[in-house]
Amino acid sequence: MNGLLILVLALAAAIGLLWLLRLRGAVLTLAAAALMIGAAGYALQGRPWLAGSPHLAEQRAAPIPLTAARKALMGQFTAADTWMTISEGFASRGQTKDAVGVMNSAIRARPTDYALWVGLGNALADHAGTLTPAAKFAFDRAAQLAPGHPAPAFFLGLAEARSGQPAKALERWRAILASAPADASWRPLVEDAVLAVSPR
Repeated sequence: MNGLLILVLALAAAIGLLWLLRLRGAVLTLAAAALMIGAAGYALQGRPWLAGSPHLAEQRAAPIPLTAARKALMGQFTAADTWMTISEGFASRGQTKDAVGVMNSAIRARPTDYALWVGLGNALADHAGTLTPAAKFAFDRAAQLAPGHPAPAFFLGLAEARSGQPAKALERWRAILASAPADASWRPLVEDAVLAVSPR
């Protein structure tokens, strides 16, 4: 019962945050619906008493935690963050198709949000276990919507690294670092990724 109470309180807090962010009308309805779907999935299948079991493909190949990287590069407590948190929740339980579905719904609601396109690229790559043309398209679309932002290129590189193409990822990340301000808050994250996939 305590777990369900916490879930209800977290759901109410998330919807309240969306209201404070001035989401209204259809967008708020869609976001609330996505939250409810995630909550229903957890209520039906969640097992908080079990030890963690990360998605196998990500556990095996990702050089750095995906969620931590996303928050460092694109922030948190935003509408996009809410959608991606729900999507990543599905993915963490192995429900990668549902994770992709959440991101598709998000993009229908906010088609010009670059962060959501990055999230879709991540979800598609996770679902396929490799970088697919569809995932590459999503990352490219994100780059078009946010020219010069490091996130689309970084996560494309992460998908390449997870697909057995570390050399491409290194080239992409080194290019990000070459043009990044020396005091960029996310610079250490990219440097850590470079170290993680560099040949020993």
